[in-house]
Amino acid sequence: MQQRTFMAKEAELEKQWYVVDAAGQRLGRLASQVASILRGKHKPTYTPHIDNGDFVIIVNADKVVLTGNKLKDKIYYRHSQYPGGLKAVPAGDLLAKHPVKLVELAVWGMLPHNALGRRQFRKLKAYAGPEHPHAAQQPIPLAVEGR
Repeated sequence: MQQRTFMAKEAELEKQWYVVDAAGQRLGRLASQVASILRGKHKPTYTPHIDNGDFVIIVNADKVVLTGNKLKDKIYYRHSQYPGGLKAVPAGDLLAKHPVKLVELAVWGMLPHNALGRRQFRKLKAYAGPEHPHAAQQPIPLAVEGR
């Protein structure tokens, strides 16, 4: 009998909720593991063109760690689409004022930049403090690996 490649179907998938504590975690290592869970690459039913990832709640985003000189040397850019509208914000300022945005930008950079990636990104819920409003989903605590 010939074996066939398994292709997951959107209706057959079950989504799980995970909660990750970002306190003391390195931003890049945290973001890469969260992106992998959002994409569903940790499941044996991973299918590249299907959104079979899980929901991830990140708490304590304000306590994430950037190593080296990244706090002052790493710059995040945005543009208003008007002439001279380029804005530059150092990572240290972004961490102080909008820590959730810093974590979201790191995770978004590791997801596909297309419609599927946007759907996967919407399953990320990040909060600056230790509290989150998703207790009803009974999220499973997830330990991210890293040195």
